[in-house]
Amino acid sequence: MPSYTAPVKDMQFILHNVLKVTETGIPGYEDLDEGFTAAVLEEAGKIARDVLAPLNVSGDREGCRLENGVVRTPSGFAEAFAAMKEGGWTALDCDPEYGGQGLPYVAATAVGEMFISANMAFNMYQGLTHGAYSAIHAHGTAEQKSTYLPKMVACDWTGTMNLTEPHAGTDLGMMRTKAEPQGDGSYRITGQKIFISAGEHDLAENIIHLVLAKAPGGGEGTKGISLFIVPKYLVNADGSLGDRNALSVGKIEEKMGIHGNATCVMNYDGAVGWLLGEEHKGMRAMFTMMNEARLGVGLQGYAVAEAAYQNAVAYARDRLQGRAVTGTENPGGPADPLIVHPDIRRNLMDQKSFVEGARAFTFWGAHLIDRSVRQGDQAAEGMISLLTPVIKGFLTDKGFDTAVAAQQVFGGHGYIEEWGMSQFARDARITQIYEGANGIQALDLVGRKLTQDGGKHVLAFFAMVKDFIKENEGDARLKPGFLDPLKKASKDVQAAGMYFMQAGMKNPNAALAGSYDFMHMMGHVCLGLMWARMAKAAMAALDEGASDRDYYEAKIATGRYYMARQLPATAMHLARIETGAEPVMALPAEAF
Repeated sequence: MPSYTAPVKDMQFILHNVLKVTETGIPGYEDLDEGFTAAVLEEAGKIARDVLAPLNVSGDREGCRLENGVVRTPSGFAEAFAAMKEGGWTALDCDPEYGGQGLPYVAATAVGEMFISANMAFNMYQGLTHGAYSAIHAHGTAEQKSTYLPKMVACDWTGTMNLTEPHAGTDLGMMRTKAEPQGDGSYRITGQKIFISAGEHDLAENIIHLVLAKAPGGGEGTKGISLFIVPKYLVNADGSLGDRNALSVGKIEEKMGIHGNATCVMNYDGAVGWLLGEEHKGMRAMFTMMNEARLGVGLQGYAVAEAAYQNAVAYARDRLQGRAVTGTENPGGPADPLIVHPDIRRNLMDQKSFVEGARAFTFWGAHLIDRSVRQGDQAAEGMISLLTPVIKGFLTDKGFDTAVAAQQVFGGHGYIEEWGMSQFARDARITQIYEGANGIQALDLVGRKLTQDGGKHVLAFFAMVKDFIKENEGDARLKPGFLDPLKKASKDVQAAGMYFMQAGMKNPNAALAGSYDFMHMMGHVCLGLMWARMAKAAMAALDEGASDRDYYEAKIATGRYYMARQLPATAMHLARIETGAEPVMALPAEAF
Protein backbone atom coordinates (compact mmCIF):
# COMPACT_ATOMS: atom_id res chain seq x y z
CA MET A 1 0.00 0.00 0.00
CA PRO A 2 1.35 3.48 -0.81
CA SER A 3 2.63 5.67 2.02
CA TYR A 4 2.86 9.42 2.43
CA THR A 5 5.08 11.74 4.47
CA ALA A 6 4.39 15.48 4.46
CA PRO A 7 7.28 17.50 2.94
CA VAL A 8 7.38 19.92 5.87
CA LYS A 9 11.02 20.91 5.38
CA ASP A 10 10.45 21.86 1.76
CA MET A 11 7.36 23.90 2.66
CA GLN A 12 9.30 25.69 5.39
CA PHE A 13 12.07 26.46 2.90
CA ILE A 14 9.61 28.11 0.50
CA LEU A 15 7.78 30.04 3.19
CA HIS A 16 10.84 31.34 5.03
CA ASN A 17 13.84 31.21 2.68
CA VAL A 18 12.14 32.04 -0.60
CA LEU A 19 8.98 34.04 0.19
CA LYS A 20 10.35 35.31 3.53
CA VAL A 21 6.79 35.63 4.76
CA THR A 22 7.47 37.47 8.01
CA GLU A 23 9.27 40.26 6.13
CA THR A 24 6.52 41.04 3.61
CA GLY A 25 4.44 43.42 5.69
CA ILE A 26 1.23 41.62 4.73
CA PRO A 27 -1.23 41.73 7.66
CA GLY A 28 -1.24 38.38 9.43
CA TYR A 29 2.11 37.30 8.01
CA GLU A 30 3.94 38.59 11.07
CA ASP A 31 2.51 35.61 12.95
CA LEU A 32 3.92 33.10 10.46
CA ASP A 33 7.29 32.68 12.12
CA GLU A 34 9.21 29.46 11.63
CA GLY A 35 8.17 27.96 14.95
CA PHE A 36 4.48 28.60 14.35
CA THR A 37 4.38 27.30 10.79
CA ALA A 38 6.46 24.26 11.76
CA ALA A 39 3.97 23.40 14.51
CA VAL A 40 0.98 23.77 12.17
CA LEU A 41 2.56 21.87 9.29
CA GLU A 42 3.90 19.04 11.43
CA GLU A 43 0.51 18.50 13.07
CA ALA A 44 -1.26 18.63 9.71
CA GLY A 45 1.30 16.18 8.39
CA LYS A 46 0.42 13.72 11.14
CA ILE A 47 -3.29 13.97 10.29
CA ALA A 48 -2.47 13.44 6.63
CA ARG A 49 -0.21 10.46 7.29
CA ASP A 50 -2.14 8.74 10.08
CA VAL A 51 -5.79 9.57 9.40
CA LEU A 52 -6.29 10.40 5.72
CA ALA A 53 -3.67 8.37 3.83
CA PRO A 54 -4.78 5.00 5.27
CA LEU A 55 -8.26 5.66 3.83
CA ASN A 56 -7.06 6.53 0.34
CA VAL A 57 -6.83 3.03 -1.13
CA SER A 58 -9.80 1.63 0.80
CA GLY A 59 -11.94 4.62 -0.18
CA ASP A 60 -10.95 4.13 -3.81
CA ARG A 61 -11.91 0.45 -3.73
CA GLU A 62 -15.12 0.83 -1.75
CA GLY A 63 -16.38 4.04 -3.35
CA CYS A 64 -19.68 5.73 -2.56
CA ARG A 65 -23.10 4.15 -2.85
CA LEU A 66 -26.61 5.59 -3.16
CA GLU A 67 -29.16 4.11 -0.75
CA ASN A 68 -32.73 5.43 -0.62
CA GLY A 69 -31.67 8.88 -1.78
CA VAL A 70 -28.70 9.14 0.59
CA VAL A 71 -25.08 8.72 -0.43
CA ARG A 72 -23.00 6.56 1.88
CA THR A 73 -19.34 7.49 1.90
CA PRO A 74 -16.58 4.87 2.29
CA SER A 75 -15.85 3.29 5.65
CA GLY A 76 -13.82 5.54 7.92
CA PHE A 77 -14.65 8.77 6.11
CA ALA A 78 -17.17 9.94 8.72
CA GLU A 79 -14.72 9.43 11.58
CA ALA A 80 -11.94 11.16 9.65
CA PHE A 81 -14.24 14.09 8.81
CA ALA A 82 -15.14 14.44 12.48
CA ALA A 83 -11.43 14.51 13.37
CA MET A 84 -10.80 17.22 10.78
CA LYS A 85 -13.63 19.32 12.17
CA GLU A 86 -12.56 18.83 15.78
CA GLY A 87 -9.03 19.92 14.96
CA GLY A 88 -10.23 23.08 13.23
CA TRP A 89 -8.57 22.06 9.97
CA THR A 90 -11.64 23.01 7.91
CA ALA A 91 -11.46 26.65 9.02
CA LEU A 92 -7.79 27.66 8.87
CA ASP A 93 -8.14 30.76 6.69
CA CYS A 94 -11.84 31.48 7.29
CA ASP A 95 -13.13 34.71 8.83
CA PRO A 96 -12.89 34.67 12.67
CA GLU A 97 -16.26 36.46 12.76
CA TYR A 98 -17.84 33.18 11.65
CA GLY A 99 -15.64 30.81 13.64
CA GLY A 100 -12.58 30.65 11.41
CA GLN A 101 -8.96 30.93 12.50
CA GLY A 102 -8.11 33.79 10.15
CA LEU A 103 -4.76 32.46 8.97
CA PRO A 104 -3.40 33.69 5.64
CA TYR A 105 -4.31 31.77 2.51
CA VAL A 106 -0.70 30.70 2.00
CA ALA A 107 -0.81 28.70 5.26
CA ALA A 108 -4.07 27.02 4.25
CA THR A 109 -2.52 26.20 0.88
CA ALA A 110 0.39 24.38 2.49
CA VAL A 111 -1.93 22.36 4.73
CA GLY A 112 -4.26 21.71 1.81
CA GLU A 113 -1.42 20.21 -0.21
CA MET A 114 -0.83 17.63 2.52
CA PHE A 115 -4.46 16.62 2.77
CA ILE A 116 -4.77 16.30 -1.01
CA SER A 117 -1.60 14.22 -1.28
CA ALA A 118 -2.90 11.92 1.43
CA ASN A 119 -6.45 11.56 0.14
CA MET A 120 -7.65 13.78 -2.70
CA ALA A 121 -11.20 12.39 -2.84
CA PHE A 122 -11.75 12.93 0.88
CA ASN A 123 -10.37 16.46 0.87
CA MET A 124 -12.85 17.52 -1.79
CA TYR A 125 -15.74 17.48 0.72
CA GLN A 126 -14.20 20.31 2.73
CA GLY A 127 -12.51 21.94 -0.26
CA LEU A 128 -15.79 22.52 -2.08
CA THR A 129 -17.32 23.79 1.13
CA HIS A 130 -14.59 26.42 1.33
CA GLY A 131 -15.41 27.61 -2.19
CA ALA A 132 -19.10 27.97 -1.35
CA TYR A 133 -18.17 29.73 1.89
CA SER A 134 -16.04 32.21 -0.06
CA ALA A 135 -18.86 33.02 -2.49
CA ILE A 136 -21.36 33.66 0.30
CA HIS A 137 -18.77 35.62 2.28
CA ALA A 138 -18.05 37.86 -0.72
CA HIS A 139 -21.57 38.30 -2.11
CA GLY A 140 -24.08 37.34 0.57
CA THR A 141 -26.29 39.58 2.66
CA ALA A 142 -25.62 39.97 6.37
CA GLU A 143 -28.50 37.58 7.07
CA GLN A 144 -27.19 34.99 4.63
CA LYS A 145 -23.73 35.18 6.15
CA SER A 146 -24.98 34.78 9.72
CA THR A 147 -27.29 31.93 8.69
CA TYR A 148 -24.88 29.82 6.67
CA LEU A 149 -21.25 30.71 7.31
CA PRO A 150 -20.75 29.59 10.94
CA LYS A 151 -22.06 26.13 10.11
CA MET A 152 -20.06 25.95 6.87
CA VAL A 153 -16.85 27.12 8.53
CA ALA A 154 -17.27 24.32 11.07
CA CYS A 155 -18.25 21.93 8.24
CA ASP A 156 -21.38 20.97 10.15
CA TRP A 157 -22.87 21.96 6.82
CA THR A 158 -20.96 21.47 3.59
CA GLY A 159 -21.24 23.25 0.25
CA THR A 160 -21.24 22.60 -3.48
CA MET A 161 -21.21 24.46 -6.77
CA ASN A 162 -23.77 23.56 -9.44
CA LEU A 163 -22.92 24.73 -12.96
CA THR A 164 -22.89 21.95 -15.51
CA GLU A 165 -25.99 20.55 -17.21
CA PRO A 166 -26.23 17.53 -19.54
CA HIS A 167 -26.25 19.74 -22.66
CA ALA A 168 -24.19 22.66 -21.32
CA GLY A 169 -20.69 22.36 -19.93
CA THR A 170 -18.39 25.31 -20.53
CA ASP A 171 -21.08 27.12 -22.53
CA LEU A 172 -23.12 28.18 -19.51
CA GLY A 173 -25.29 30.45 -21.61
CA MET A 174 -27.08 27.32 -22.84
CA MET A 175 -28.29 26.28 -19.39
CA ARG A 176 -31.98 25.54 -18.89
CA THR A 177 -32.36 25.51 -15.12
CA LYS A 178 -35.04 28.05 -14.22
CA ALA A 179 -35.60 30.23 -11.17
CA GLU A 180 -39.15 31.50 -10.65
CA PRO A 181 -39.60 34.36 -8.15
CA GLN A 182 -42.22 33.67 -5.46
CA GLY A 183 -42.95 37.20 -4.27
CA ASP A 184 -41.53 36.64 -0.79
CA GLY A 185 -37.88 36.97 -1.75
CA SER A 186 -37.47 33.28 -2.54
CA TYR A 187 -37.32 31.48 -5.87
CA ARG A 188 -38.32 28.04 -7.06
CA ILE A 189 -35.42 26.30 -8.79
CA THR A 190 -36.19 23.67 -11.43
CA GLY A 191 -33.67 21.81 -13.55
CA GLN A 192 -30.93 19.20 -13.58
CA LYS A 193 -27.23 19.62 -12.84
CA ILE A 194 -24.55 17.00 -13.46
CA PHE A 195 -21.00 16.31 -12.26
CA ILE A 196 -21.72 17.81 -8.82
CA SER A 197 -18.86 16.79 -6.57
CA ALA A 198 -19.96 16.05 -2.99
CA GLY A 199 -23.53 16.73 -4.11
CA GLU A 200 -24.89 14.30 -1.53
CA HIS A 201 -23.20 12.47 1.34
CA ASP A 202 -23.55 11.41 4.97
CA LEU A 203 -20.77 13.54 6.47
CA ALA A 204 -22.78 16.67 7.36
CA GLU A 205 -26.18 17.69 8.70
CA ASN A 206 -26.96 19.88 5.69
CA ILE A 207 -25.55 20.61 2.24
CA ILE A 208 -25.70 24.16 0.88
CA HIS A 209 -25.88 24.06 -2.90
CA LEU A 210 -24.96 27.15 -4.90
CA VAL A 211 -26.91 26.80 -8.14
CA LEU A 212 -26.71 28.78 -11.36
CA ALA A 213 -30.13 29.32 -12.94
CA LYS A 214 -31.97 31.73 -15.20
CA ALA A 215 -34.50 34.09 -13.67
CA PRO A 216 -37.12 35.86 -15.82
CA GLY A 217 -36.06 39.00 -17.66
CA GLY A 218 -32.36 38.27 -17.80
CA GLY A 219 -32.01 37.91 -21.53
CA GLU A 220 -29.98 35.38 -23.46
CA GLY A 221 -26.58 33.93 -22.70
CA THR A 222 -24.64 34.28 -19.50
CA LYS A 223 -26.00 37.78 -18.85
CA GLY A 224 -29.27 36.21 -17.78
CA ILE A 225 -27.75 33.87 -15.19
CA SER A 226 -28.22 34.31 -11.44
CA LEU A 227 -26.76 32.39 -8.50
CA PHE A 228 -28.93 30.90 -5.76
CA ILE A 229 -28.44 29.38 -2.33
CA VAL A 230 -30.43 26.14 -2.30
CA PRO A 231 -30.03 24.12 0.93
CA LYS A 232 -30.73 20.40 1.15
CA TYR A 233 -32.75 21.13 4.27
CA LEU A 234 -34.48 24.46 4.70
CA VAL A 235 -33.21 26.53 7.59
CA ASN A 236 -35.65 27.87 10.18
CA ALA A 237 -35.47 31.39 11.58
CA ASP A 238 -33.74 30.12 14.72
CA GLY A 239 -31.07 28.34 12.65
CA SER A 240 -32.47 24.86 13.15
CA LEU A 241 -33.13 22.57 10.23
CA GLY A 242 -36.60 22.39 8.75
CA ASP A 243 -38.17 20.47 5.91
CA ARG A 244 -36.28 18.63 3.20
CA ASN A 245 -36.03 20.81 0.09
CA ALA A 246 -37.36 19.62 -3.27
CA LEU A 247 -34.05 18.35 -4.56
CA SER A 248 -32.70 14.85 -4.96
CA VAL A 249 -29.85 12.77 -6.33
CA GLY A 250 -30.61 11.09 -9.63
CA LYS A 251 -27.52 8.89 -9.54
CA ILE A 252 -23.84 8.74 -8.65
CA GLU A 253 -21.51 8.83 -11.64
CA GLU A 254 -19.14 5.90 -12.13
CA LYS A 255 -15.78 7.55 -12.65
CA MET A 256 -12.22 6.74 -13.57
CA GLY A 257 -10.95 7.99 -10.21
CA ILE A 258 -11.74 9.96 -7.03
CA HIS A 259 -14.10 7.12 -6.13
CA GLY A 260 -14.29 8.25 -2.51
CA ASN A 261 -16.05 11.46 -3.53
CA ALA A 262 -19.67 11.32 -4.66
CA THR A 263 -20.11 12.91 -8.09
CA CYS A 264 -23.87 13.36 -8.38
CA VAL A 265 -26.63 14.12 -10.82
CA MET A 266 -28.77 16.65 -8.92
CA ASN A 267 -32.45 17.14 -9.70
CA TYR A 268 -34.16 20.36 -8.60
CA ASP A 269 -37.93 20.05 -8.68
CA GLY A 270 -39.15 23.46 -7.60
CA ALA A 271 -36.62 23.64 -4.78
CA VAL A 272 -36.66 26.77 -2.65
CA GLY A 273 -33.66 29.02 -3.19
CA TRP A 274 -32.51 32.52 -2.38
CA LEU A 275 -30.61 34.90 -4.61
CA LEU A 276 -26.90 35.27 -3.86
CA GLY A 277 -25.63 38.63 -5.09
CA GLU A 278 -27.49 40.55 -7.77
CA GLU A 279 -30.12 39.09 -10.09
CA HIS A 280 -28.78 38.30 -13.58
CA LYS A 281 -25.21 38.77 -12.34
CA GLY A 282 -24.62 35.28 -11.07
CA MET A 283 -21.44 34.76 -13.04
CA ARG A 284 -19.66 37.39 -10.98
CA ALA A 285 -20.52 35.59 -7.77
CA MET A 286 -19.84 32.16 -9.20
CA PHE A 287 -16.39 33.19 -10.40
CA THR A 288 -15.43 33.85 -6.78
CA MET A 289 -15.81 30.11 -6.39
CA MET A 290 -14.43 29.24 -9.80
CA ASN A 291 -11.17 31.15 -9.41
CA GLU A 292 -10.59 29.65 -5.98
CA ALA A 293 -11.46 26.22 -7.34
CA ARG A 294 -9.03 26.58 -10.25
CA LEU A 295 -6.19 27.40 -7.90
CA GLY A 296 -7.25 24.47 -5.74
CA VAL A 297 -7.24 22.13 -8.74
CA GLY A 298 -3.74 23.27 -9.68
CA LEU A 299 -2.78 22.39 -6.12
CA GLN A 300 -4.37 18.96 -6.61
CA GLY A 301 -2.35 18.46 -9.78
CA TYR A 302 1.04 18.59 -8.11
CA ALA A 303 -0.07 17.31 -4.67
CA VAL A 304 -1.11 13.95 -6.11
CA ALA A 305 2.14 13.94 -8.09
CA GLU A 306 4.06 14.47 -4.82
CA ALA A 307 2.52 11.36 -3.28
CA ALA A 308 3.19 9.32 -6.41
CA TYR A 309 6.80 10.56 -6.53
CA GLN A 310 7.46 9.63 -2.90
CA ASN A 311 6.42 6.05 -3.57
CA ALA A 312 8.38 5.86 -6.82
CA VAL A 313 11.56 6.95 -5.02
CA ALA A 314 11.05 4.36 -2.29
CA TYR A 315 10.51 1.62 -4.88
CA ALA A 316 13.53 2.67 -6.94
CA ARG A 317 15.74 2.44 -3.85
CA ASP A 318 14.49 -1.02 -2.86
CA ARG A 319 13.86 -2.84 -6.14
CA LEU A 320 16.93 -4.74 -7.37
CA GLN A 321 17.19 -4.95 -11.16
CA GLY A 322 20.29 -5.18 -13.34
CA ARG A 323 23.76 -3.84 -12.72
CA ALA A 324 25.01 -0.28 -13.09
CA VAL A 325 26.90 0.11 -16.36
CA THR A 326 29.78 1.83 -14.54
CA GLY A 327 30.31 -1.01 -12.08
CA THR A 328 28.50 -2.94 -9.38
CA GLU A 329 26.85 -0.71 -6.76
CA ASN A 330 25.44 -3.48 -4.56
CA PRO A 331 28.08 -6.22 -4.44
CA GLY A 332 26.33 -8.09 -1.66
CA GLY A 333 23.12 -8.53 -3.64
CA PRO A 334 22.03 -10.23 -6.85
CA ALA A 335 21.49 -6.88 -8.60
CA ASP A 336 21.73 -3.15 -8.06
CA PRO A 337 18.75 -1.01 -7.06
CA LEU A 338 16.80 0.66 -9.83
CA ILE A 339 17.91 4.10 -8.70
CA VAL A 340 21.47 3.59 -10.00
CA HIS A 341 20.30 3.51 -13.64
CA PRO A 342 20.46 6.80 -15.59
CA ASP A 343 17.00 6.48 -17.15
CA ILE A 344 15.40 5.90 -13.74
CA ARG A 345 17.31 8.93 -12.45
CA ARG A 346 16.00 10.96 -15.39
CA ASN A 347 12.46 9.91 -14.61
CA LEU A 348 12.79 10.70 -10.91
CA MET A 349 14.50 14.03 -11.58
CA ASP A 350 11.68 14.99 -13.94
CA GLN A 351 9.25 14.27 -11.12
CA LYS A 352 11.24 15.93 -8.34
CA SER A 353 12.04 19.09 -10.30
CA PHE A 354 8.41 19.51 -11.32
CA VAL A 355 6.85 18.91 -7.90
CA GLU A 356 9.22 21.21 -6.02
CA GLY A 357 8.94 23.94 -8.65
CA ALA A 358 5.16 23.61 -8.70
CA ARG A 359 4.99 23.91 -4.92
CA ALA A 360 6.97 27.15 -4.98
CA PHE A 361 4.81 28.50 -7.83
CA THR A 362 1.56 27.68 -6.03
CA PHE A 363 2.72 29.09 -2.70
CA TRP A 364 3.75 32.26 -4.51
CA GLY A 365 0.28 32.39 -6.09
CA ALA A 366 -1.29 32.04 -2.64
CA HIS A 367 0.99 34.83 -1.44
CA LEU A 368 -0.29 37.05 -4.28
CA ILE A 369 -3.87 36.33 -3.16
CA ASP A 370 -2.97 37.36 0.37
CA ARG A 371 -1.40 40.57 -0.94
CA SER A 372 -4.55 41.27 -2.92
CA VAL A 373 -7.05 40.48 -0.16
CA ARG A 374 -5.18 41.65 2.93
CA GLN A 375 -3.49 44.72 1.45
CA GLY A 376 -5.80 45.65 -1.40
CA ASP A 377 -2.84 45.33 -3.77
CA GLN A 378 -4.31 45.67 -7.27
CA ALA A 379 -1.04 44.71 -8.95
CA ALA A 380 -1.04 41.43 -7.05
CA GLU A 381 -4.68 40.88 -7.97
CA GLY A 382 -3.87 41.43 -11.64
CA MET A 383 -0.87 39.12 -11.49
CA ILE A 384 -2.77 36.20 -9.93
CA SER A 385 -5.60 36.74 -12.40
CA LEU A 386 -3.07 36.34 -15.21
CA LEU A 387 -1.47 33.28 -13.63
CA THR A 388 -4.60 31.41 -12.50
CA PRO A 389 -5.10 29.57 -15.85
CA VAL A 390 -1.39 28.70 -15.83
CA ILE A 391 -1.56 27.28 -12.30
CA LYS A 392 -4.65 25.27 -13.18
CA GLY A 393 -3.71 24.16 -16.69
CA PHE A 394 0.04 23.65 -16.59
CA LEU A 395 0.28 22.14 -13.12
CA THR A 396 -2.48 19.62 -13.76
CA ASP A 397 -1.11 18.59 -17.17
CA LYS A 398 2.34 18.08 -15.70
CA GLY A 399 0.92 16.65 -12.48
CA PHE A 400 -0.82 13.87 -14.41
CA ASP A 401 2.33 13.26 -16.47
CA THR A 402 4.28 12.99 -13.22
CA ALA A 403 1.83 10.50 -11.70
CA VAL A 404 2.18 8.36 -14.83
CA ALA A 405 5.97 8.70 -14.71
CA ALA A 406 5.95 7.52 -11.08
CA GLN A 407 3.82 4.55 -12.11
CA GLN A 408 6.39 3.76 -14.83
CA VAL A 409 9.16 3.34 -12.26
CA PHE A 410 7.29 0.29 -10.93
CA GLY A 411 7.23 -1.40 -14.33
CA GLY A 412 4.52 -4.05 -14.47
CA HIS A 413 3.82 -3.65 -10.75
CA GLY A 414 2.73 -0.09 -11.45
CA TYR A 415 -0.15 -1.45 -13.52
CA ILE A 416 -1.31 -3.76 -10.72
CA GLU A 417 -3.83 -2.25 -8.31
CA GLU A 418 -2.13 -3.91 -5.33
CA TRP A 419 0.67 -1.33 -5.45
CA GLY A 420 -1.70 1.65 -5.58
CA MET A 421 0.17 3.62 -8.24
CA SER A 422 -2.65 3.46 -10.77
CA GLN A 423 -4.92 5.29 -8.32
CA PHE A 424 -2.63 8.31 -8.37
CA ALA A 425 -2.85 8.42 -12.18
CA ARG A 426 -6.62 7.87 -12.16
CA ASP A 427 -7.24 10.50 -9.51
CA ALA A 428 -4.92 13.06 -11.12
CA ARG A 429 -6.61 12.69 -14.51
CA ILE A 430 -9.74 14.61 -13.50
CA THR A 431 -7.72 17.69 -12.60
CA GLN A 432 -7.10 18.36 -16.29
CA ILE A 433 -10.84 18.33 -16.95
CA TYR A 434 -12.94 19.86 -14.20
CA GLU A 435 -13.25 23.53 -13.21
CA GLY A 436 -12.69 24.39 -16.87
CA ALA A 437 -10.87 21.88 -19.06
CA ASN A 438 -7.27 22.83 -19.75
CA GLY A 439 -7.99 23.84 -23.32
CA ILE A 440 -10.38 26.43 -21.88
CA GLN A 441 -7.67 27.60 -19.49
CA ALA A 442 -5.36 28.15 -22.47
CA LEU A 443 -8.04 30.09 -24.35
CA ASP A 444 -8.72 32.19 -21.25
CA LEU A 445 -5.03 32.97 -20.92
CA VAL A 446 -4.49 34.01 -24.53
CA GLY A 447 -7.95 35.33 -25.35
CA ARG A 448 -8.60 37.32 -22.17
CA LYS A 449 -5.77 37.51 -19.68
CA LEU A 450 -2.99 38.71 -21.99
CA THR A 451 -5.02 41.76 -23.01
CA GLN A 452 -6.64 42.37 -19.62
CA ASP A 453 -6.28 46.00 -18.51
CA GLY A 454 -4.40 46.84 -21.68
CA GLY A 455 -1.90 44.03 -21.20
CA LYS A 456 -0.32 45.62 -18.15
CA HIS A 457 -0.30 42.41 -16.08
CA VAL A 458 1.62 40.31 -18.57
CA LEU A 459 4.02 43.21 -19.11
CA ALA A 460 4.46 43.38 -15.33
CA PHE A 461 5.26 39.68 -15.30
CA PHE A 462 7.95 40.05 -17.96
CA ALA A 463 9.36 43.08 -16.14
CA MET A 464 9.51 41.08 -12.91
CA VAL A 465 11.49 38.31 -14.59
CA LYS A 466 13.79 40.83 -16.25
CA ASP A 467 14.36 42.68 -12.98
CA PHE A 468 15.22 39.47 -11.13
CA ILE A 469 17.78 38.57 -13.79
CA LYS A 470 19.29 42.06 -13.76
CA GLU A 471 19.49 42.21 -9.96
CA ASN A 472 21.35 38.90 -9.77
CA GLU A 473 23.45 38.77 -12.95
CA GLY A 474 26.56 39.63 -10.95
CA ASP A 475 26.33 36.29 -9.13
CA ALA A 476 28.55 33.92 -11.10
CA ARG A 477 26.96 30.92 -9.40
CA LEU A 478 23.48 31.83 -10.63
CA LYS A 479 24.20 33.21 -14.07
CA PRO A 480 25.09 30.19 -16.24
CA GLY A 481 22.81 27.58 -14.72
CA PHE A 482 19.79 29.70 -13.85
CA LEU A 483 19.71 33.26 -15.14
CA ASP A 484 20.81 32.61 -18.72
CA PRO A 485 18.25 29.81 -19.32
CA LEU A 486 15.53 31.92 -17.69
CA LYS A 487 16.37 34.89 -19.93
CA LYS A 488 16.20 32.75 -23.06
CA ALA A 489 12.90 31.16 -22.05
CA SER A 490 11.39 34.53 -21.19
CA LYS A 491 12.36 35.84 -24.63
CA ASP A 492 10.63 32.83 -26.20
CA VAL A 493 7.41 33.70 -24.40
CA GLN A 494 7.65 37.35 -25.40
CA ALA A 495 8.25 36.33 -29.01
CA ALA A 496 5.09 34.21 -28.86
CA GLY A 497 3.17 37.17 -27.49
CA MET A 498 4.39 39.37 -30.34
CA TYR A 499 3.36 36.70 -32.83
CA PHE A 500 -0.15 36.63 -31.37
CA MET A 501 -0.39 40.42 -31.65
CA GLN A 502 0.72 40.46 -35.27
CA ALA A 503 -0.83 37.30 -36.71
CA GLY A 504 -3.83 37.24 -34.40
CA MET A 505 -5.06 40.59 -35.66
CA LYS A 506 -5.32 39.15 -39.15
CA ASN A 507 -6.51 35.67 -38.21
CA PRO A 508 -7.72 34.98 -34.63
CA ASN A 509 -7.25 31.24 -35.21
CA ALA A 510 -3.50 31.86 -35.39
CA ALA A 511 -3.51 32.87 -31.73
CA LEU A 512 -6.01 30.29 -30.54
CA ALA A 513 -4.21 27.43 -32.32
CA GLY A 514 -1.13 28.27 -30.26
CA SER A 515 -2.87 28.95 -26.97
CA TYR A 516 -2.15 25.56 -25.40
CA ASP A 517 1.54 25.83 -26.25
CA PHE A 518 1.59 29.33 -24.81
CA MET A 519 0.07 28.16 -21.53
CA HIS A 520 2.85 25.60 -21.22
CA MET A 521 5.48 28.18 -22.13
CA MET A 522 4.22 30.41 -19.35
CA GLY A 523 4.20 27.48 -16.96
CA HIS A 524 7.80 26.62 -17.72
CA VAL A 525 8.93 30.22 -17.29
CA CYS A 526 7.06 30.48 -13.98
CA LEU A 527 8.75 27.32 -12.71
CA GLY A 528 12.06 28.56 -14.09
CA LEU A 529 11.64 31.79 -12.13
CA MET A 530 10.78 29.80 -9.02
CA TRP A 531 13.83 27.60 -9.42
CA ALA A 532 16.07 30.63 -9.85
CA ARG A 533 14.63 32.11 -6.67
CA MET A 534 15.02 28.83 -4.81
CA ALA A 535 18.61 28.43 -5.98
CA LYS A 536 19.41 31.92 -4.74
CA ALA A 537 17.83 31.15 -1.37
CA ALA A 538 19.62 27.82 -1.09
CA MET A 539 22.98 29.40 -1.90
CA ALA A 540 22.35 32.07 0.72
CA ALA A 541 21.58 29.39 3.31
CA LEU A 542 24.82 27.60 2.48
CA ASP A 543 26.74 30.89 2.71
CA GLU A 544 25.27 31.41 6.16
CA GLY A 545 26.54 28.03 7.32
CA ALA A 546 23.32 26.03 7.28
CA SER A 547 23.75 22.70 9.03
CA ASP A 548 21.72 20.70 6.53
CA ARG A 549 24.03 21.25 3.58
CA ASP A 550 22.84 18.15 1.77
CA TYR A 551 19.30 19.52 1.50
CA TYR A 552 20.38 22.85 0.01
CA GLU A 553 22.91 21.31 -2.35
CA ALA A 554 20.24 18.89 -3.57
CA LYS A 555 17.89 21.83 -4.08
CA ILE A 556 20.43 23.61 -6.28
CA ALA A 557 21.19 20.46 -8.28
CA THR A 558 17.49 19.80 -8.83
CA GLY A 559 17.01 23.36 -10.02
CA ARG A 560 19.90 23.05 -12.46
CA TYR A 561 18.26 19.92 -13.84
CA TYR A 562 14.99 21.75 -14.47
CA MET A 563 16.71 24.67 -16.16
CA ALA A 564 18.82 22.37 -18.37
CA ARG A 565 16.31 19.63 -19.19
CA GLN A 566 12.81 21.11 -18.89
CA LEU A 567 12.97 24.86 -19.47
CA PRO A 568 14.25 24.49 -23.08
CA ALA A 569 10.77 23.23 -23.98
CA THR A 570 9.82 26.89 -24.50
CA ALA A 571 11.74 26.85 -27.79
CA MET A 572 9.70 23.89 -29.01
CA HIS A 573 6.44 25.56 -28.02
CA LEU A 574 7.48 28.78 -29.78
CA ALA A 575 8.26 26.86 -32.97
CA ARG A 576 4.82 25.28 -32.85
CA ILE A 577 3.09 28.60 -32.24
CA GLU A 578 4.86 30.28 -35.15
CA THR A 579 3.47 27.68 -37.60
CA GLY A 580 0.16 29.50 -37.15
CA ALA A 581 -3.30 28.11 -37.69
CA GLU A 582 -2.76 26.49 -41.09
CA PRO A 583 -1.46 23.06 -39.93
CA VAL A 584 -4.17 22.92 -37.24
CA MET A 585 -7.09 23.97 -39.45
CA ALA A 586 -5.96 22.32 -42.71
CA LEU A 587 -8.43 19.43 -42.71
CA PRO A 588 -12.13 19.94 -43.36
CA ALA A 589 -14.30 18.53 -40.56
CA GLU A 590 -15.40 15.55 -42.63
CA ALA A 591 -11.77 14.45 -43.18
CA PHE A 592 -11.22 13.51 -39.53
